[in-house]
This record gives sequence, structure tokens and C-alpha cells, in this order.
Amino acid sequence: MNSQSRVTRSGSGGSRSTHGWSERLRQLDHHTSVSSEFRVSTRLGAFLSVTTLIVLIHLLRTEYKYNLTPTIRDRVHVNASTPAGLEIEFDISFPHIQCALLAVDSEDPTGQAQSLHIDKTHRIFKHRMTAEGEMIGHKSRFEMGGTIQSLQQLSSSSFSSDEKTPPKNTLEKHALEELEDEEYCGSCYGAKPDGECCNTCDDVKNAYIQRGWKFDPELSVKQCTHAVTSEEEEGEGCNIHGTIALSSGGGNLHIAPSHSFATFGKEKTTNPFVELFHMAFDTYNVTHTIHQLRLGEEFPGHVHPLDGQSRFITDNHGMYQYYIQIVPTLYRYLNGTSIQTNQYSVTEHLRHIPAGSTRGLPGVYFFYEVSPLHVEIEENVRGWIHFFTGVCAVVGGVFSFMSMLDGFLFMKLGDKKGSALG
Repeated sequence: MNSQSRVTRSGSGGSRSTHGWSERLRQLDHHTSVSSEFRVSTRLGAFLSVTTLIVLIHLLRTEYKYNLTPTIRDRVHVNASTPAGLEIEFDISFPHIQCALLAVDSEDPTGQAQSLHIDKTHRIFKHRMTAEGEMIGHKSRFEMGGTIQSLQQLSSSSFSSDEKTPPKNTLEKHALEELEDEEYCGSCYGAKPDGECCNTCDDVKNAYIQRGWKFDPELSVKQCTHAVTSEEEEGEGCNIHGTIALSSGGGNLHIAPSHSFATFGKEKTTNPFVELFHMAFDTYNVTHTIHQLRLGEEFPGHVHPLDGQSRFITDNHGMYQYYIQIVPTLYRYLNGTSIQTNQYSVTEHLRHIPAGSTRGLPGVYFFYEVSPLHVEIEENVRGWIHFFTGVCAVVGGVFSFMSMLDGFLFMKLGDKKGSALG
């Protein structure tokens, strides 16, 4: 009996202790629920509830984009080091100049041709095009160099009398080599060291001119068996595109009359100097369209100011000059990888050259220099912690505001109904 009483008393004491802790926990509840008996449902409340849901969805989507969409952070700093080299990719069309009359070359700030060791893998192509812009046949690869930038160079190229006859075995040694396709590196027939390419008849002629050798049209040069005459190219344009590595020390890339300019048209007659003068200043129209001009790898948001730009020359006496300021750029992705590339800004100027002037010949010049300022662009995302913090603020704020608005409107409408009943 006594043992049973003790068990009963201890059991009831444990029950009271459990109820006591439960009551204490309930006292900590600050999210008290209102019984449905005391709730009043109205059409206004339903409208506010739907509005609350719409506002919440919109704000949550905005918060998600704000916190979890990558953003860009950039900073500018001075860096004493400069890139080892610059790779320029270009695609330019000249609707009024035949391909045989165009050449590409690059110079350093002193006016000397940039050393070929800088760019061992450049790939430049010409593609004949109609006046309407349609491409003709296949593109052909050619080498840099052979530009004429002054009237004196044009005169010396046309009437040079100190040309030497190449060794007799030069052509025989290379006579069996053929130009297989546009990717093939054609022989220069002894006029250039092994490894340098002459893929067109113009390349071979330019190589002979640079070597000081006399080029005889009767010689058995494989590239010239398929050469297009000036009469066949009459009224055509030319597209030039490719990739070139330039020195980071500054300089220029230019597209100007080639050495073939001095002999172009001799299939029909020998041009006197007066006729060359007329061609240089009256018919060499450098109207052009820059389809693409890029200085490095692409990254999100990269802007190329000259892409798709066209420039029209009306008087045929124009030298178009672009001054490009290059800013080295380091772009870091979210995954930790990065690329070293470049951005650029450009100003331009059309230089009018009077006929017979010693200021140069018509052409398109890209002068460039590398800025000491470097830009670092980094992708950044705020993350889930910021997102959940924003969600709590949005949900709490919207519900609190709508609850206050609902209570205020309910009281106002209730007062009006009470006044009407009274």
C-alpha cells in the first residue's frame, strides 16, 4: 500500500513537472495564432492577399537575380610590364580596289618594318569580290610586305634599272612544286629563305623585287600560271582578312598599294609614269568596310568599336588613319580561370593628299600604342546568404505592410458601416 502510494505520488509529480516545462515553452511563443472564430473574411482582404502574393513573387525573383546572377567588378591600375606581343585579327573589304593592287605591312614607331621573328605564324588571305560584295572563287594566302607608301617608291619600283638576273638553277630547282590549296605554303623560287611562303604570283614578284632580281614574265613560275590579269580584275574589289602578331611597343599596320601597282596593266601596254600617277591619285579609292578588328580573345561584354563600320571616300585622294589606344585586360571567370586580352578605343582621321604630293599615297593605316594602364575584370556573385537575408526582409516587410493596410482599411470601412446603421 505504501509502495503504491509512493509510486502514485512520484508519477503525479513527474506529470506536473512535464506540464510545467510545456507551459514555460508556450510562454515563449510570440507567434500566437488567432482562432478562426475571431477572423473576419472580406473581399478587400482577399484582394490584398492576392496582391501580396504577386508582389512577393516579383520581389523574390528580383532578389534572386540580384544575389545569384554574376556581376562584373573592374579596377584599373598601372602596370610596368607590357604584353609580349599583340595578336590582331582583321577582316576588311575594299569594293573599288583589285586584289593585285593591295598589300599589307607593319612598321615600328621609327618607320622600320617590324621584324618577322615577332610573327612566325601570320595568316593573311585575299579574296576577290564583285562590286556588289559577292566573293569570287577561292581565297589565296599571301605574305606581308611589298607596300608602296610614297611617290618616290612607286617611281623606283617602276623604273628600277639595277635589277639582277637570278641564278639559272633557281627556277629549275622549284619548277615541280605546285600550289595545292589555299593553306599551302608556296615556294619563293630562291628569292626568300626556306620556310617563307609565296602563294601567289604577286608574292613571287615582290620577293624578286626585294631581292633585287629581275622578274621575267616568260619564266616558268607555277603560281603565275593561274594569275589573274588586270583586265580580268577590272571593276572588282578585294577582301583582306587574317591574323597578325604585332610588337607591343607600338607602331602601325597599313594596307597600301603593292609593288604590283607599278606593273599592273602591262598585259596590254607599258604604263608611263603619268599613267601610274593617274592611277595612284585618281582611281585608287580606299573606301572600305571593317567587318572585324579584334585584339585578343573574346570575353562577356567585350565591345569592338570598329566592327561593322564603313568609310566612304569621295575624291579618291584619301589616306584614312585610325589611332588605336590599346588597354591590356585581364578577365577572371567565376570558375577561377582567366584570360589575358585587350580592349581598345579609337579616333580616326581622313587625310587628303593632293595629287603629286610628297605626303604619301592613298591607303588605310592603323596606328596603335599600348597603354600603361591595365584593367582587371572579375565576375562576382553575392551568394545564397545574401539571397536568404533578402528573402526574409522581403517576406517580413510585405506581410507587415499588407497587414497594417488591411487593418487600417477594415477599421475605416467598419466605421462607415457603423455610421450608416446608426
